[in-house]
Amino acid sequence: MAARPDDQLTRRRAAALAGHQHDAATARALLADTEPAVRATALGALARADDLTPDDLALAVADPAPVVRRRAAEEVAALADDPQGRSRGISLLPLLDDTDDTVAEVAAWACGERQPPEPDAARLLAQLAEHHRDPLVREAAVAALGAIGDPAGLPAILTATVDKPAVRRRAVLALAPFEGPEVDAALEHARTDRDWQVRQAAEDLLEG
Repeated sequence: MAARPDDQLTRRRAAALAGHQHDAATARALLADTEPAVRATALGALARADDLTPDDLALAVADPAPVVRRRAAEEVAALADDPQGRSRGISLLPLLDDTDDTVAEVAAWACGERQPPEPDAARLLAQLAEHHRDPLVREAAVAALGAIGDPAGLPAILTATVDKPAVRRRAVLALAPFEGPEVDAALEHARTDRDWQVRQAAEDLLEG
């Protein structure tokens, strides 16, 4: 029998409160809830309580619900500098090919937060930046390529400078770590872009 909406809301609130109270036991119990939103909130609560484990992350990355996979990618990114290395063995690369575009978008952003980046991340992000149907995913992938700064991602960033306005703006900013005549040419071209934010970003980099 499905849980009543008010029961689901109560459990989600309990999970959120557990995180603020550092009540890891309650948060962990709700991590196996039947409702995806409760599981996602419980995952965040465990992170807030500093009790998130690699096993928790591994299960969440593979969760059947997009809301949980998105939260898992966010938490992996948040643990990028974790001295315990709890997210070190968790790969985000499978999420770049997620069937849910919002998961792929968050996973792309999260890949750019990891230093050092995962092996092969630049290649897969470049594929997203050039070919994904959702402009938000392309934008996130371009931003991650700029954060990573791998030369393998430069061709995709250059291609993105002629994409939709939001992607073009992100692509110009992503050129910051790179040098070379093709970069200079792309920035000069962006100075005449019809979008003023693209023009401004190019000006800032050329004059910086």
